[in-house]
Amino acid sequence: MSTIVSFKNVQKTYDGETLVVKNLNLEIREGEFLTMLGPSGSGKTTCLMMLAGFETATHGEILLQGKPINRIPPERRNIGMVFQSYALFPHKSVAENLAFPLRVRKVSKDEIARKVKRALNMVNMEKFANRMPGQLSGGQQQRIAVARALVFEPALVLMDEPLGALDKQLREQMQYEIKQIHEQSGLTVVYVTHDQSEAMTMSDRIAVFNNGVIQQLASPPELYEKPENAFVARFIGESNELRGTVASVDRERCTVRIDGGHSIVASTGAAMHAAGATSVSLRPERIVVGEQARACDNVFNGGVKDLIYYGDHLRVVMQVCGRHDFIVKLPNDGAARKLRIGDSVDVGWMADACRALQ
Repeated sequence: MSTIVSFKNVQKTYDGETLVVKNLNLEIREGEFLTMLGPSGSGKTTCLMMLAGFETATHGEILLQGKPINRIPPERRNIGMVFQSYALFPHKSVAENLAFPLRVRKVSKDEIARKVKRALNMVNMEKFANRMPGQLSGGQQQRIAVARALVFEPALVLMDEPLGALDKQLREQMQYEIKQIHEQSGLTVVYVTHDQSEAMTMSDRIAVFNNGVIQQLASPPELYEKPENAFVARFIGESNELRGTVASVDRERCTVRIDGGHSIVASTGAAMHAAGATSVSLRPERIVVGEQARACDNVFNGGVKDLIYYGDHLRVVMQVCGRHDFIVKLPNDGAARKLRIGDSVDVGWMADACRALQ
């Protein structure tokens, strides 16, 4: 798979002192759906804006299809853009909104009509061509914004938190629709969000940003199962974090002596050294209780402090290994429903279910 975008040693500062983006090196593959994910202020949106041409890199170079674009204005980059605010012209009809980027590019009238019809078909909005944006719902307006970004058949489509203004059900529906359009069209999409579930649902790869640096770049399953550091483990999904010191290392496993004197056998996320500080990440759904726990590599006694009913599962807050906020997610079956606040039960997990991180 060829590379369509390259960031080479890119830096960005607004005040000449603080780097918002630090030495970014990133290659985006042609046809992939890549998400830049991170908290507010992590640098993800700045990277997108530099790629779009709305911000200028302080240092380094950005290449599009092998050609430097740092000095090329946004309108000449052949990049489609979708914003959270839709950014539709309120005084133009849906069809006129879609025709605008084509007219700017001096496309013929017949060709404009063909491309507008095709773009509306892609988002299932062909019946709304003559409506005004104010006559559309939020979800419909966002579909039109997506269609406008696709209508001139760009090399690349950028999406900046495009679903942030929609309610949960509509947001999930639009996630599916955008992913379907991506798969059917073969477009390259670069998507920015702070919503981890959105990123996990839609992406081929995710770049997790923090403090202007990519912490990890990987597929959703790899990010979740094999986080490279404690920040990624905390930011992607939910994780119990147990801090301690590496007591011994044996190939891909290590023994960690955690605060309170307990020992845990864990898989290793990087080269570990005895006596080094570590943080053990453990997903709540990988933990079992009761008789099942006794067959695990790590078995402890835990006290049930709270039970929260979620329908398909129970969220159990426990006191384990000196932690008073240890979370366990259990399927809503007969065994889980027998638990009561104040119960003392065995809690266990396998070594491969937890990961020692630096």
